[in-house]
Amino acid sequence: MGKVIINSDDFGYSRGVNYGIVDAYQKGILTSTTLMTNMPGFDHAVELKKQLPNLGVGVHLTLTCGKPLLKNLETIVEGAHFRKLSFYQKDFSIDQEELYQEWNAQIQKVYAAGIIPTHLDSHHHTHSFGGNQDVVVALAKKYDLPVRGNFEQKQDVKHVTYFEKYFDDVGVENPSERQISISLEMYLEELLTKLRTYDSTEIMCHTAYIDEELLRGSGFVFPRINQVEFLIHSEFAKALRTDKNIELVTYKDL
Repeated sequence: MGKVIINSDDFGYSRGVNYGIVDAYQKGILTSTTLMTNMPGFDHAVELKKQLPNLGVGVHLTLTCGKPLLKNLETIVEGAHFRKLSFYQKDFSIDQEELYQEWNAQIQKVYAAGIIPTHLDSHHHTHSFGGNQDVVVALAKKYDLPVRGNFEQKQDVKHVTYFEKYFDDVGVENPSERQISISLEMYLEELLTKLRTYDSTEIMCHTAYIDEELLRGSGFVFPRINQVEFLIHSEFAKALRTDKNIELVTYKDL
């Protein structure tokens, strides 16, 4: 039987994002999310999690969005904010100890809020960039946590057998703007086969309702609403609920 984790990133980004995640969990097939500790919706997300004990919540390590938790940083910030993603999309150099301390503070904030995290991943996949991999591996070992397996050093940590990174496309209405090169119907059919075949899978998605914070701050907005509806009402969602060869789980169930 294939164990399937459906994880929505960006819990804590804003109240609209939080409510979209909770609806996809309570009404749909979402099983897991990852929490941003430095964003305006953090406290609201913590309140919601306390009402949902079975929702898996990991840490969405943040390096390219908002402000860091720590002060007196030099190499991972521009002014008061984190550097932009573009900085890490080319050759870059940062103080790895600074990154370790900031990401460690983010993990500690989740524990301090009364949440025992299920796993680690990162906003914009920054844990997969260069030397950042060494940092996330060190933190994963420190806290004995699995890590989203979309990086080269995944053999050094616990991770699922298969990571599905294109599921966001179910919310993209224009086929020319999707990442996949086949029809959505064919993609979903092939995905179902993979979910039955692999021992464990994480499907990454981004569910949300739109509020001002998301509209102003993110370049990926409207497909998130469609993903909420898809995880609740689609034939794919119905298939996962009833398939005897698929078990919907969280990272703590691996």
